[in-house]
Amino acid sequence: MAASSWDAMNFILYSDVNDRSISQSLGRPEYSYYFVLKAYRPVLESLGRVHVVSAITEVDPLFRQLREVGEDSLFLSFTPPQNTPTDLECPTLCVVAWEFDSIPDEIWDNDPRHDWTQMLARQGRVITLSSHTARAIRRALGEDFPVLVLPTPLWENFAAIRQQQVPAPVNPGTPLAIKGCIFDSRTLALSADDLLPKPLTAEQLAAIEAQRPPPLTFKRRLVIARHYLRQWRLDAGREQLQPRVKFLHHWYWEGLRDLFSRRAHAWLERQLPSIAGPQAVAVVEPPPLDLPDTTSVVDTTVDGVVYVTVFNPKDGRKNWHQLITAFCWAFRETADATLVLKITQNDLASYYSELMTLLAQLSPFACRVVVLHGYLDDAQYTRLYAAASFYVNASRCEGLCLPLMEFMSSGKPVIAPDHTAMEDYIDDSVAFVIKSSEEPAIWPQDSRLIYRTLRHRPDWASLKQAYEDSYRMAKDQPERYRQMSVAAVERMHDYCAFAPVQTRMAEFFGLAPHPANAASVTENASC
Repeated sequence: MAASSWDAMNFILYSDVNDRSISQSLGRPEYSYYFVLKAYRPVLESLGRVHVVSAITEVDPLFRQLREVGEDSLFLSFTPPQNTPTDLECPTLCVVAWEFDSIPDEIWDNDPRHDWTQMLARQGRVITLSSHTARAIRRALGEDFPVLVLPTPLWENFAAIRQQQVPAPVNPGTPLAIKGCIFDSRTLALSADDLLPKPLTAEQLAAIEAQRPPPLTFKRRLVIARHYLRQWRLDAGREQLQPRVKFLHHWYWEGLRDLFSRRAHAWLERQLPSIAGPQAVAVVEPPPLDLPDTTSVVDTTVDGVVYVTVFNPKDGRKNWHQLITAFCWAFRETADATLVLKITQNDLASYYSELMTLLAQLSPFACRVVVLHGYLDDAQYTRLYAAASFYVNASRCEGLCLPLMEFMSSGKPVIAPDHTAMEDYIDDSVAFVIKSSEEPAIWPQDSRLIYRTLRHRPDWASLKQAYEDSYRMAKDQPERYRQMSVAAVERMHDYCAFAPVQTRMAEFFGLAPHPANAASVTENASC
């Protein structure tokens, strides 16, 4: 679709997450698409007029309104293809973030929308965030299918950070604050012994014995039988009858089961499964977790060689168990190595026990692990960029990885694999590259859980070695650290600066760019 002048094209944008819901949407699958929309918006504004709608139902009325005054429109859906409507009047185009080697090309649950080849073919073209995704789409739809590879333009957003801060390999001390809570391995009193079952005290044993029911005497067996016979008779007069064999089942288990040997019980279970079959076991809910308050602002200070990572613990791609274990093993006796985990998940209870159990299993260790749970505003995120010596990614696959790009744009060398989307911008000039190999995987939305695609398995030993090598560089080779820092900034300039992204988008849409400054987009995500 071409336009005669820049102001004749209108871009209608939609994401399931918006400005009002973002702070409550940490961890949702649609979370990352919001930040892609925010990053693309300045580029689109340089090519036409942008309208961000809060609901799909607003698209066609706006399209018709603009058509009446002779203006073209294009709807850009920042949602997965299966969630993008197919019945709109407005021309539609998907922006796809994808991290596997193949796209869904099958129908399941009797829903044709799951077949991305049908969805994308209907639209006729697509925007992706990486060359990896583009190859997967072209393998399914043909090499001639129009695909625009367009990383989010964010290099300019970090100009102020680059000007104000000179990346240092060893942090003398940076305060961090967050509205939420902070867990610090130095103050948690972690111990693997706490994970072992403790022997019961005499008082606990006495309490258990006091709750034990009295022995089943002949008189008690008669009482139990009379109770269930009475229930049987009462049930006969009800309008909605319960299965009366249920009472025989309870009577057997409560009044007779102990009279039969295992062999006799097994025989009865085969002959009378409704009576002697397995007894339902009551599910005992665990006691609620004693979690800290997350409504106030808390702070801490980090120093030394600081590694930062941003992830959602419920995202199976992020491989965060290995990221933590490799760190703690590499620096078991290194007190000035710190790992900062910024969590992008609202529900603390969903990962708290798992994370604390892992840290307890790894203890004791001299290094420090700091967990930030909550929402960081722009100023707080700026301090997190400043605090980092390195950013760490150990993912099995990535659609783009905005945090990795953000820290590189801030001048931070990284530890990361060079697979999936990261192959576009990761190599040994900007990163300590983690080795990896392919492994079978499922499409995340596939309810059948069938292996249909591939992802990557990072090598744990390679990750541990990357920690050790990066630490030695930070401590002993500051000049090499500065060279890698400069290389990271230059790589991001070439990869995701505003001008090249604008040029590629203009050519794809057949539009002439309108002079405009790149607006700053400072929100952060895990994409």
